[in-house]
Amino acid sequence: MKITSRQLREKWLSFYEGKGHVNIGAVSLIGDGSTGVMFNVAGMQPLMPYLLGKKHPDGKRLCNVQGCVRTVDIDSVGDASHFTFFEMMGNWSLGDYFKKEKTAWTFELLTKVFGLDKDKLCSTVFEGNEAAPRDNETAELLKNLGIAPDHIFFLPKCDNWWELEGTVDTPCGPDNEWFYPLDLNKKNPVFPDDYVEIGNDVYMQYKKTETGYAPLENKNVDTGFGFDRMLLFLNGLSDGYKTDLFAPVIAELERVSGKNYDNGGEDRKAMRIIADHTRTAVMLIGDEQGILPSNTGAGYILRRLMRRAIRYCRQLGVESGAILGAAKIFIEKIYGEAYPLLKEKEGYILDELKKEADKFEATLAQGIKEFEKCVTSLERKNEFMSRSNPSYVKETVIGGKQAFRLYDTYGFPLELTEELALESGLTVDKQGFEAAFAEHREKSRVLAAGQFKGGLESHSETATKYHTAPHLLNAALKIVCSPDIQQKGSNINEERLRFDFNFARKLTEEEVAEVEKLVNEQIKLNLPVVLKEMSLEEAKALGFVGVFDSKYGEVVKTYSIGEFSKEICGGPHAQNTGELGTFKIVKQENVSAGIKRIKAILQK
Repeated sequence: MKITSRQLREKWLSFYEGKGHVNIGAVSLIGDGSTGVMFNVAGMQPLMPYLLGKKHPDGKRLCNVQGCVRTVDIDSVGDASHFTFFEMMGNWSLGDYFKKEKTAWTFELLTKVFGLDKDKLCSTVFEGNEAAPRDNETAELLKNLGIAPDHIFFLPKCDNWWELEGTVDTPCGPDNEWFYPLDLNKKNPVFPDDYVEIGNDVYMQYKKTETGYAPLENKNVDTGFGFDRMLLFLNGLSDGYKTDLFAPVIAELERVSGKNYDNGGEDRKAMRIIADHTRTAVMLIGDEQGILPSNTGAGYILRRLMRRAIRYCRQLGVESGAILGAAKIFIEKIYGEAYPLLKEKEGYILDELKKEADKFEATLAQGIKEFEKCVTSLERKNEFMSRSNPSYVKETVIGGKQAFRLYDTYGFPLELTEELALESGLTVDKQGFEAAFAEHREKSRVLAAGQFKGGLESHSETATKYHTAPHLLNAALKIVCSPDIQQKGSNINEERLRFDFNFARKLTEEEVAEVEKLVNEQIKLNLPVVLKEMSLEEAKALGFVGVFDSKYGEVVKTYSIGEFSKEICGGPHAQNTGELGTFKIVKQENVSAGIKRIKAILQK
């Protein structure tokens, strides 16, 4: 059957709503830290507290279409089926129905709604091991539905067991994966070679612990069907970039480059990478907890994606502005209806994309010159050593520290340095690069640890006042400059506060004066600073702003200052704003691209 992305989204949600499920919508792509991962990599990830037993406000039957970001196989992007951003169609039972209902509903959806041939369906189930028994129950249910016994396969844990790697105290269990032949015209297709996975029903019966697995009190169902893959499959396509999620962008890249996607080769690979990475960048910047390119953490992943896209623009023979054209299509024609926040933030998204593109373009030429200096230096060394020692073996490796300097100073991804090295008959010391990067990352971690503690160097009465003032400053900046402003760091001592935030430029004199005015008005009102403890979910629902979600527990401290400021924070704080004195901004600084710093004092 032919189906559009909009129709597929509607069919999934309406089917499960018809089975008593509530559409809970999508949440942020940015991980909240509860599972130890940077991005939401699966539709179930935000629901972990409820899969572990917490009561969900919308009940026991839930469904949605959730955006996800995975970059572990970024180097595979460029083929027909790998994406860094994708969507998962999900539905859940939180201690309600289990295997009998779920196998029947998935079978009904696939055969009655999507029109797949039941005689061509294949399914895999868990073969069992020392930790959990063989899943004969699911196999029998599949047979009763009409799946041929020789189309049901028992596979080991690596194939039919779901859990989030590297985490503990998270739900997990055996799964039931569904497969269908990719080529319906092929006679006698062989499993698994001629089949593609179309979806997965996970039966979460266990909780992962430090030492193994423990039974969950409530048995849960977690279903995940890849939206992009299902759209591809239902339209009889074998290339994910041919669906309506990408086709308009590919057409635009063909137009501006004069190249034909269907000719294949490096041009097609370049178009795929540009399209995929631009889509992910749009989604991350336009997210409700939108991030910006930087040299650490999630911002580094975003920067790497953007700069990789820009590099492939050069390979395709188009300006980096092609990314902006692709972004506009993703926002206005493809995802604007499903993700309305993208349209609201369109100008902001495009501005940030352009700034990063301009910055990279500006440094690229200089970086290439620096790379050429590395090559020249190596050649001179080899020449000198060869003259003095005829048996000398020439060095052909760019040092790891040199490669990291190209990355850190000029924004060169390692793979770009490797490509340039290859063109010169050289290689790069990747281990040395990784060691230099690990050292950089550790320094960033130590710095972040200080920020997560609230940026306090002491807990004296004066420092406590200085910790309360940033709440007022943050709220004032949102009013005067942009509602998208978020705190990116702070440091406080007895003499001043330092506040980092995302913004494109320094504040004008008029904006500085207005921010100071708003803060001092709240101080003069002598407003109480009210502390309440509540769950993180409740705090977010009540509009409290979080600064560093990745360090929050399930119960958080919230501080409200009238209706002016509502923040999640560790404290300590003043009892009321009247204790603060007079607020004065004394300095503005640039921290990095898109990140500004304000230093301020409190005068008696």
